[in-house]
Amino acid sequence: MMKATPRTRRIGEQIRRDLAELIRDELRDPRLTLICMTSVEVSRDLAYARVYVTLLGDPADRADRVADLNRAASLLRRELGRRLHLHTIPKLEFRYDDVVEHGARLSALIDAAVAADAGRHHDDDDPAPPAATGNPA
Repeated sequence: MMKATPRTRRIGEQIRRDLAELIRDELRDPRLTLICMTSVEVSRDLAYARVYVTLLGDPADRADRVADLNRAASLLRRELGRRLHLHTIPKLEFRYDDVVEHGARLSALIDAAVAADAGRHHDDDDPAPPAATGNPA
């Protein structure tokens, strides 16, 4: 997508809000209830919108759920046209956004590094027994 302008960002946020309602109310597909739209990128000419989603549930079903959303894109676009007062309603393209998983992996790595570092410092804090010398005091 091209560089976002304040107008395309506002339109993208409105599309995100409206799509959340439409998916919940119009599609009524129980497989699509655990979808979170992370962002919407709208082209400057408003012809296209990429909708980034994350999905809760089985990771093996991701591709199927995103394909379900892309199949419903024309219906969702038509319903958006009824809600938005725009001359051009963007063509919707749904994509899986792995940013949440990536963040969780990074967080787990950071937690493991902090725990390992704390364990290493804890071992250094234990005083070692005094070294035995050959001279009695």
